[in-house]
Amino acid sequence: MPSLNLEPLTYEDLPPEQRPTLLQALVPVLGVVLFLAVGSGYLKLAPHGPLLWSIVLTGAVGKYWLGYSWDDLYEGLADSLLMGLQAILILFVIYALISTWISAGTIPGLMYYGLAVLTPEVFLPATALLAMAVAFSIGSSWTTAGTLGVAFIGIGSGLGVPAPMTAGAILSGAYAGDKQSPLSDTTNLAAAVTNIDLYDHIRAMRNGTILAFGLSVLLYAVLGLRAGGTIPVGRVAEIQGALAGTYDLSALVFLPLVVTFGLALYGVSALPTLVAGVFAGTFATVLVQGRSFTAAWGVFLEGTAPETGTTLVNDLLASGGLSGSAWTISVVVAALALGGLLERTGVLAVLAHSLASAVRGPRSLVVGTGVSAILVNAFSAQQYMSIVVPGLTLRNLYDEYGLAGEDLSRAIESAGTPTGALFPWHAGAVYMSAVFGVGTLAYAPYYFFAFLSPLVLFATTLLGGRYDGTADADPAESPAAVDD
Repeated sequence: MPSLNLEPLTYEDLPPEQRPTLLQALVPVLGVVLFLAVGSGYLKLAPHGPLLWSIVLTGAVGKYWLGYSWDDLYEGLADSLLMGLQAILILFVIYALISTWISAGTIPGLMYYGLAVLTPEVFLPATALLAMAVAFSIGSSWTTAGTLGVAFIGIGSGLGVPAPMTAGAILSGAYAGDKQSPLSDTTNLAAAVTNIDLYDHIRAMRNGTILAFGLSVLLYAVLGLRAGGTIPVGRVAEIQGALAGTYDLSALVFLPLVVTFGLALYGVSALPTLVAGVFAGTFATVLVQGRSFTAAWGVFLEGTAPETGTTLVNDLLASGGLSGSAWTISVVVAALALGGLLERTGVLAVLAHSLASAVRGPRSLVVGTGVSAILVNAFSAQQYMSIVVPGLTLRNLYDEYGLAGEDLSRAIESAGTPTGALFPWHAGAVYMSAVFGVGTLAYAPYYFFAFLSPLVLFATTLLGGRYDGTADADPAESPAAVDD
């Protein structure tokens, strides 16, 4: 779990002479929106340029309009990078892990046997359910996506299911399982910043998660009826033949899978678990596939370019290795730097305070919390900030309205955890897009859980119910039950 020593500034922490007005806070925010919309959306530039423009604008506003020193701005930038360092390191490792697992035959093996048992009609709901089970077991949506998710993309392609649909199903399952897992860093973080018991937080989210994920699986079942159509005669056999002709697909190819998920289930944190998976992959490459020690570690760095005799399989199993992570990590670093500047200049704190000032009752407070988590996700580019900023900023308001800590914790995680992967510049979205080979805007329409999780939160709140399974208190006894 990330350190909480780097707590974001609250509205009260900001020196009055350097505290931005709402108008001042909106200038860099609107600049970010404009730059990303025009640069990435209209001009079709990679996000690096628009993010740099946004960093320059935010820094200039902080320096010349709000009076922050360069040291202040640099510290904000550095703090954000430090908070996101684990995500950056995981990105490095996961690129290497994917390449070593391909070279070891692990991902080809999953594709080979998956094609033998799955059909287009059941593939999407089965993918979502399997991803949910794995993510719940190991507490990591990123690990689930970067391992089993990559194999599911290959299986779906073999079955004629469009990759964006498969990516959406993987993400729905991975994030639904992640947010209910006691091993998840974001789940632990949400409980920590709201000062409640971890399992009370998980129970508070349970019914809402089940409803949102259940609806997602139902939608995937409907989508699956028409997603794959008719598989061309011999297509599956051709792919399986290419895989079997290139790799030894004995049971030993699944050793990296056993090592990685075994350590995760044992409670080892994500980064050392993934590093162990890399070593297991290189070991299996040497032991099972018969490649030299030098060649196995060459794959770790440079990636894979298999020649299976089938273009589709070659494309699915091509990977960049550790060196291929540069594009993705540079986007994440730029996005984290921007988020750090927006936090240090008080922009995020002012936006959260303005939102809190607009609250007129407990229901609007819960809905506003969810909205703030989504907005912080968009502008800080990392999940942790989407939980920490509204969690710390709004905690006192929940006490004033007589709401429980669980109301706050489930609001920030139901809206914050799943939605980050919807914003193309967000660390989670950049990662998922890279490992799946599918653009964020391409998979977003099929990532049902990201929309349904906050919608269930909002609908349940506005209808007056509580999705932890209890009813609101009597209006005469608790201010939490007063209509907005």
